[in-house]
Amino acid sequence: MQLKSLLEKMIEVHASDVFIIAGLPLAYQASGSHVRTDTAPLTPADTQEYIETIYELAGRDLSLFTDSVNHDDDFSFAVPSVGRFRANIFRQRGSYGAVIRVIPFGLPDPDEMNIPESVMRLADLNRGLVLVTGPTGCGKSTTLACMLDRMNHKRTGHILTMEDPIEFVHKHGSCIITQREIPTDIANYSEALRSAMRESPDVVLLGEMRDAETIGTAINAAEMTQLVLSTLHTTSAADTIERMIDAFPASQQRQIRTQLSLVLQATVSQMLIPALDGTTIPVFEVMHMNTAIRNLIREEKTYQIDSVIASNGAVGMQTMDQALFNAVREGKVAKDVALQYSHHQEALLRRFQAEGL
Repeated sequence: MQLKSLLEKMIEVHASDVFIIAGLPLAYQASGSHVRTDTAPLTPADTQEYIETIYELAGRDLSLFTDSVNHDDDFSFAVPSVGRFRANIFRQRGSYGAVIRVIPFGLPDPDEMNIPESVMRLADLNRGLVLVTGPTGCGKSTTLACMLDRMNHKRTGHILTMEDPIEFVHKHGSCIITQREIPTDIANYSEALRSAMRESPDVVLLGEMRDAETIGTAINAAEMTQLVLSTLHTTSAADTIERMIDAFPASQQRQIRTQLSLVLQATVSQMLIPALDGTTIPVFEVMHMNTAIRNLIREEKTYQIDSVIASNGAVGMQTMDQALFNAVREGKVAKDVALQYSHHQEALLRRFQAEGL
């Protein structure tokens, strides 16, 4: 199957990822399930041909992969009238392999993506740090794209994104939007953040906070009145805060705790879980900063944050287990699935029993 035809088909079946691996037929992931096509198993020569075609479509030099000391390459590319795609090219068992993330043209609709209004309201913030967290492939980029699109149509200013690679392409609305791809447009996140401070941004989107230097620069940027949005691969607000602090040497951790307690505005932790209709749906933990949570961060009591979130539903907060409970009560998710993904399984089970679910 030609690559363009393959990618067109993946758009049609709403695939999220395409797998080009020697020894297996072409495969894809849709609605949380992996599906193998009825094509013949790929040979190493087949996978090499596919990958060479990907580089041709991307207008990218294959030597960036073949000469890489890490033996992989990560970039985005577009196929006219089809969509945008993010490719990770790698070696495995002596052959070339690829996983391609499917990014349809256009921006996602938050209602269709089941993103709650309590998350979308974060687009109204003007300063501080907002983090969207969760495992790979859970929809963090989609959530951030929806938030940026709302900003782009409801406020004015300069939105600057730094991504590796760029996924969703934003057009200028009421805001000026500048999108920089790493390492194509600038070497790394730290350098991009330092450069951003000279580019008069009102909103900065940092694709991922990967190390202490990037985290520290992001916190400093948030202190300078910019609104900074970023992601981490963590599963809860408490985990997110501890992961950021633990990235620093012990001698700096108290200072970082204090800074973080002041600049952090909200965290959103999300997961994709199987729904009763055979699709997958996102569930969200939402934490908005208040005085109690700021004090818990400073006092090294982040393990108590869940309790504060659980007791502040009236202001739009919810724990992951509360989100799972609501999904079951609304008939969207099976009870055993919710328990499988819960953070506190026994407590959630008792709540189901108390409610007769």
